[in-house]
Amino acid sequence: MRLKTAPFLAIKSGRKTVELRLLDEKRSTIKAGDFIEFFNADFEDTLLCRVKKLCVFPDFESLYEKYDKISIGYAENEVANPKDMSAYYSEEEIARYGVVAIEIEMEK
Repeated sequence: MRLKTAPFLAIKSGRKTVELRLLDEKRSTIKAGDFIEFFNADFEDTLLCRVKKLCVFPDFESLYEKYDKISIGYAENEVANPKDMSAYYSEEEIARYGVVAIEIEMEK
């Protein structure tokens, strides 16, 4: 899965432990125990993470209620706002597919 630099580095540092995605056809095949390779095209680096758990939600508002902001990629001084996800997904896509929180851990 492709990531922008900030979330990539947050996962690499161990701060971000939950990846947020649309539950589209591709993501609906992921299961606990699977491995995901994240890549950052900006500096051609990759991370291998194991999927610990998946939690499905109807929308990002519901997902944000369950997880603390650090685990989903926000800094301590940032406000976690589910509307931020509109930069990646349209309201129509979210309504059609739902969303998924992919709990991950870095592979050692």
